[in-house]
Amino acid sequence: MPGEIEENSLPRLRAANNSDCEKVTALVYGVLAEYGLKPDPEATDLDIKDIESSYLERGGVFRVLEEKDGSIIGAYGLYRLDEQTCELRKMYLQKDYRGRGLGRMLMEDALSQARRLGFKRIVLETASVLTEAIALYKSYGFVEYNPKHMSSRCDQAYQLELK
Repeated sequence: MPGEIEENSLPRLRAANNSDCEKVTALVYGVLAEYGLKPDPEATDLDIKDIESSYLERGGVFRVLEEKDGSIIGAYGLYRLDEQTCELRKMYLQKDYRGRGLGRMLMEDALSQARRLGFKRIVLETASVLTEAIALYKSYGFVEYNPKHMSSRCDQAYQLELK
């Protein structure tokens, strides 16, 4: 298909650990800047300073999309909220890699990992300027809802009941 990348040139999706924190932070902050959003290293983005304790030790996952040269071009985390619910966090993809099916690849993997971990519901918060991401979420059946609290840079929240 036009715009798709060849199978043998796909970046590698793998589990992240704390050695990836610096590259993940650069990815996240770079995409935020592109959309005019500010990083929040002491609150909203504190989780990427210690991926292992924020995600892995809590019963979640954090995965990165890595190019052959070791650069991290995409990521997502599933942050355990309770036995049934996880939050999809830090799902970002570098601008040059969008429109190639990699966002769908990240989402498919996130849904698969959430089911594998036994979660029944995924929630997420986002900013309305992230229109491509919102379109992706909606295409997978995420629907808007009103959480009790939302992080400072977010103005929309979505949820998906897993089957």
